[in-house]
Amino acid sequence: MGKMGWWAALGLPLQAGAADTPPRERLAERFAARQAGDGFTLGAGSFELPRGASVERDIAYGTDPAQQLDVYRPAAAKGAPVIFLAHGGGWNRGDKGGLRAVKNKVIHWVGKGYVLVSINYRVLPQARPLEQADDVAKALAFVQSKAASWGGDPAKVVLVGHSAGAHLLSLMSADPTIATRVGALPWLGTVAIDSAAFDVVRIMNERHFGLYDKAFGADPAYWRDASPLHRLTAKLAAPLLAVCSSRRSDSCAQAQGFAGKAQGLGGRVTVLPVDLSHMDANDQLGMPGPYTDAVDSFLRTLGLS
Repeated sequence: MGKMGWWAALGLPLQAGAADTPPRERLAERFAARQAGDGFTLGAGSFELPRGASVERDIAYGTDPAQQLDVYRPAAAKGAPVIFLAHGGGWNRGDKGGLRAVKNKVIHWVGKGYVLVSINYRVLPQARPLEQADDVAKALAFVQSKAASWGGDPAKVVLVGHSAGAHLLSLMSADPTIATRVGALPWLGTVAIDSAAFDVVRIMNERHFGLYDKAFGADPAYWRDASPLHRLTAKLAAPLLAVCSSRRSDSCAQAQGFAGKAQGLGGRVTVLPVDLSHMDANDQLGMPGPYTDAVDSFLRTLGLS
């Protein structure tokens, strides 16, 4: 199904596409996104929480200093859905408190009565992507074990990740044993925001940015193990919404490739192209408008309000 079909399926107007953006401009935007350190590493700043909400920071889910999370709770939460948030950063940087990662999402979803948990995980060079996925799985198991004490429902967890975080969550969604072997329970669905790394094998066999070499190395076997597309061998346990920037030449193609395989195995993957930059696709989720409406529509298909 094409871009128009996916927007129609969600009952929303199609955003203006950018498929005709000149390659030089697309390359410049991608380079700028990679170099915009504030987009991934800007620490927790001052923003007003929804009325009555609270935040508890730096809760340890493991023994490494990087294995910590922040919990944002609405007032009088009880049995609330839980957003489990994994930041991006090219597998080598990023922070759970980055304003572009959390601010609008907290305002929107905690304001709607959700609990939101934003996690850190070990990054390069300390941990390679497969180890990072193990950290994310460990964090998920911890969150599910503690959700009730925060006013959340461990059976109503939705995974949301951007960029590298989206890759890690998609990898775990493709192969749930990554999560179940550390005690995680099933989750309702996944929202992967502009990963562009569903098929690492394809990336590494084509012209690519050096950040991929730093993350995935030179071993084709590792590329396969780190590819959500290649780890997917059975029906997805939970639906996945793959948000992709239509301003990039690779993101939507990667998402469509994963969706095609998943659908062939009986799973549900919806590809949502948005006319936003890589960083804005993260930042603007939670702001009023058709993009947030589309994600909320996906959440309603999971039985959430």
